[in-house]
Amino acid sequence: MNKKSLLVILVLLSVTFFSGCTSSADNFSETAGNFERIENSGSEIRGNDSDVLYQISTIDALLQGVYDGVLPVAELETHGDFGIGTFDGLEGEMLALDGNYYQIKTDGIAYPVSGETTTPFATVTHFEADENFRLDEPANLTELEASIDLKLPSENLFYAVRVDGNFSSVKARSVPRQEKPYPKLADAVSSQSIFEFKNVSGTLVGFRTPEYVEGVNVPGYHLHFITADRSAGGHVLDLELKDGDVAFDITREFLTLRREVPFLDSHQAGRWGMKAVNFPTIYFFKF
Repeated sequence: MNKKSLLVILVLLSVTFFSGCTSSADNFSETAGNFERIENSGSEIRGNDSDVLYQISTIDALLQGVYDGVLPVAELETHGDFGIGTFDGLEGEMLALDGNYYQIKTDGIAYPVSGETTTPFATVTHFEADENFRLDEPANLTELEASIDLKLPSENLFYAVRVDGNFSSVKARSVPRQEKPYPKLADAVSSQSIFEFKNVSGTLVGFRTPEYVEGVNVPGYHLHFITADRSAGGHVLDLELKDGDVAFDITREFLTLRREVPFLDSHQAGRWGMKAVNFPTIYFFKF
């Protein structure tokens, strides 16, 4: 091959390479543009695609003591009828089921939530079961999770999980409202209230998220419980299932919502003298 031919080939390869880069950048920009429009109009997604998992803030922020509510429940409801989370000041456990939102306080009672109540962290979706199956054998929490895992098509997807069942026991908790400067979550839960439900019927509500989102959400299962009469519940610590019906919804998109979050109005505020940072939409997964 002479030098002239080699030069032509190199030029063609260069044009192809840079053209591909430009195309990729254009595609990325287009995707980002669509994502921005989606984020700013939750109702638009709701009409077109219910397989979306919406989240406010991150679990790491909550662990660090970011408890100030940033989104009203009235707005959160437009993004999902099923989910879990917490409330302003970390007051109690959030549970959303069949479009009804509850706040389970330290007395264990599930209170209906007003639209003005705000949340610092929540994960919700519009639940539409992709698979249902029956469990007729007793199972503890670890065994229940393992049974569900066997039915999942992949461990790398996001799942909304619902279990309607009869339980020999459910051990649950709720955390009281915290005062500023906010402690880290590990310290806040030291004052938690723990409830023991015996021979009770009710529903588990929660999510299974992949290991690679550690820090964004809780890897593995995160479940809350509410009794069949919707009067009591909490964050699940342990359980013994007698029998029940399991349903899971594969959520093929995961979005965190943009809000201004007062990250440093927690225990760090006095140390760094900063009040707030803009919390951008930094995570978007689609499968």
